[in-house]
Amino acid sequence: MDLFEKLQTNLGPLGKHSGRSEGYFMFPKLEGEIAPRMRFQGKEVLTWSLNNYLGLANHPEVRKVDADAAAKWGAAYPMGARMMSGQTDLHEKLEDELAKFVGKEKAYVLNYGYQGIMSVIDSLVDRKDVIVYDAECHACIIDALRMHMGKRFVFPHNDMENLEKQLKRAERLTAETGGGILVITEGVFGMTGNMGNLKEIAALKQKYSFRILVDDAHGFGTMGATGAGAGEAQGVQDEIDLYFSTFAKSMAGIGGFIAGDEQVILYLKYNMRSQIFAKSLPMIYVEGTLKRLEMLRTMPELKENLWKVVNALQNGLREKGFSIGTTTSPVTPVVLNGTVGEAATLSKDLRENYNIFCSVVIYPVVPKGMIILRLIPTAVHSLDDVAETIAAFEAIKEKLASGYYNQTELATSFGE
Repeated sequence: MDLFEKLQTNLGPLGKHSGRSEGYFMFPKLEGEIAPRMRFQGKEVLTWSLNNYLGLANHPEVRKVDADAAAKWGAAYPMGARMMSGQTDLHEKLEDELAKFVGKEKAYVLNYGYQGIMSVIDSLVDRKDVIVYDAECHACIIDALRMHMGKRFVFPHNDMENLEKQLKRAERLTAETGGGILVITEGVFGMTGNMGNLKEIAALKQKYSFRILVDDAHGFGTMGATGAGAGEAQGVQDEIDLYFSTFAKSMAGIGGFIAGDEQVILYLKYNMRSQIFAKSLPMIYVEGTLKRLEMLRTMPELKENLWKVVNALQNGLREKGFSIGTTTSPVTPVVLNGTVGEAATLSKDLRENYNIFCSVVIYPVVPKGMIILRLIPTAVHSLDDVAETIAAFEAIKEKLASGYYNQTELATSFGE
């Protein structure tokens, strides 16, 4: 089969319906200022799908710093990779402040979070080493594992008994190869909202020899007393050997960072291909991130406002009989039962008739028969927004149970 023919075949039902669904269900276009209420398909919708936990994306202080940095530096500076011509005092200042904030010796700023964590993992391990990872780790971690030339063992999500089994397997193997063991998990899992069992994983260091890498993209800025993340929330930040986060969630920006012991970070700086062979993070984002970090540190009301909304939303949903799984973070998954077709129709109804925009997660991301409506609360949502959303969810839940969403042409056309 021709390569492009194969690609078209692999689209399956998606290819059949992509023309009519693109821009609505897939690749939807939200317009207007970044805010809880934006425009979609020409009408205002209450939006729960923005990575803007602390409401910094459109904060006037942030907007001013971003604009001033753009005027001062332009979009190109610095022109080059960090190792060659892209190093600046401000990059180093940001790294020092990030390391101090998360309680590590050193940090290294990355131009992108996704490729950054992939490159971290690729640089840390070779064919002699074994990676043990949580089954629900983010796609960026899975992509990094695909590049690993050594063995990798997976444990079911947060299953500590199975993790021990995998560690025993890994130790037997590394005893032969002379390699080491890297355990990878997340601080907050972005789909379920629950935290990785960092405290229990750290306790296993007393029995097994391994290092811990934590991807805390959703925990940084939202979890812990100061916002330093899931490790701080569980009292084991010091046990995390390498702490990673992106600027795309609480910071509402671009880029990311890795933090840990000074010698390990130095090694990564000289071995991470995604940073050695790619342009340095532009100064606009560096200055903007410095401002965001300052606000995160000095304005605790941002996180307090976030959690006021989170608690109202999650408690309200539970009181109305909704299942929101095991979330212990702002991520709020509303779990329903239904087909892919019903999910498509439900989503359309929710957006067109109730003016609520949220992410709809369906098979194959979740098992067949399950629908997840994923809500991301922010510090700039209001309690009125919460009440409006819960009322809309009550209505669509009743329609779903009655079979209403299985009766339309759209549900039939999308199939199972």
